[in-house]
Amino acid sequence: MVKRGGRAELACHKLIMVGSGAVGKSALTLQYMYGEFVEEYDPTKADSYRKKVVLDGEECQVDILDTAGQEEYSAIRDNYYRSGEGFLCCFSLTDAASFAETAEFRDQILRVLGDNNTPFLLIGNKSDCVDSRQVSYEEARAQAEAWQCAYVETSAKTAENVNVVFDQMMRMVRERKRTARDRRGEAGAAGGAGGHASAADDGSKNAAGGRRDDQGKSRGQKKGFKCVIL
Repeated sequence: MVKRGGRAELACHKLIMVGSGAVGKSALTLQYMYGEFVEEYDPTKADSYRKKVVLDGEECQVDILDTAGQEEYSAIRDNYYRSGEGFLCCFSLTDAASFAETAEFRDQILRVLGDNNTPFLLIGNKSDCVDSRQVSYEEARAQAEAWQCAYVETSAKTAENVNVVFDQMMRMVRERKRTARDRRGEAGAAGGAGGHASAADDGSKNAAGGRRDDQGKSRGQKKGFKCVIL
């Protein structure tokens, strides 16, 4: 829960699906949203979904933006990426070219956001297509290690690891938000402590100055006049 203006609101995590066309981004999203497998390929321009979920016992919302993988939409992806908090980068295990192209998507995300620590997950989809596999687990895993991110293989058809990747990404986004919030709190506390210390120092200086003035003036003034410093 996030408190705003005294009201408790559900935390909302904004995830973006990226990857080449026909790798199964939409199929993964629809399987997660509705528990359905859509086999027909219909090129996506950009579809947005929202779902209320329970993550580790905590209710929250997830926004999923399913982006176009085709090259002709490359120019508009920058705007989509700016709104994202976590990225699921998908390729097809049956298409080596789509695996190679994940580097381009990652580079574009890092360029747009300017943040190498952006939550990023590499996903090899269509794990059910064993006989037509073109990318080995070891090859994809090595790429993920080079990028310092996790790698998971999924199947939108059988639902293998579908919930896993979305839940894992939401946890990464949630942890990043908590860390940022804690840092802001620590910075605010440090600033407040500094302000109190400064005020106390000023008060001490004024009090000391006042005593000096009182002592200096008391010698030349009549008895009965007192300067009281509170």
